[in-house]
Amino acid sequence: MMAKLLIVDDSTMLRDMLNYALNEGGYNDVTEAVDGVDGLAKAKAADFDLIITDVNMPNMDGLTLIGELRKVPQYSKKPILVLTTERSDEMKAKGKAAGATGWIVKPFVPDQLLKAVNIVLSR
Repeated sequence: MMAKLLIVDDSTMLRDMLNYALNEGGYNDVTEAVDGVDGLAKAKAADFDLIITDVNMPNMDGLTLIGELRKVPQYSKKPILVLTTERSDEMKAKGKAAGATGWIVKPFVPDQLLKAVNIVLSR
């Protein structure tokens, strides 16, 4: 069964790059959201196996999105990866506190991204 992925990022270019990298890795069921509000709505409307989100976005940031997703029963244990330019330990700690499964710093290397995706989906 192929995993369903949701990518949440306000950058069209980054969503395109992510989509391409995931497709190359065999993940073809990818839904895109433009910010946390859109991501939360799409997550509640479907059942995703993995969510990849940016931190800095308009309307609802990624950490708030993670906190909101963790309140939804179907996402209380699902993997959520953060893909962001934020690299400080303080920010990573906030991400972990919000419920992030992993942290990937932009710009991402497609192979590293796929490795992280494969690891969290195999748990």
